Amino acid sequence: MSEIFAFQAVVIVCTTAAFLGSLRFLSRYLELRRERPISAPTDEGLRERLDRIEVIVEATGLEVERIAEGNRFMAKLLAERAGTSAPPNRPERVITPH
Repeated sequence: MSEIFAFQAVVIVCTTAAFLGSLRFLSRYLELRRERPISAPTDEGLRERLDRIEVIVEATGLEVERIAEGNRFMAKLLAERAGTSAPPNRPERVITPH
């Protein structure tokens, strides 16, 4: 046998083995997928989920309120620090040709 013919035979055998193995894997995967029951969520599971969502929403609301309170406090401090003086005049905008 020539070397090229031997190489082709090895490649064909390996390719066939890989193809059959992947077909067997795909077949088994589809069987297991068909056997697995698709269960609807139970009332208890939904209730637990809704309770967790409620806790998360309440915690988020509290954090947002704390952030808003901090912003109001900082605005008050900055207003007191600046005093009653008028804000500095901004220079006029100059349009330059490009």
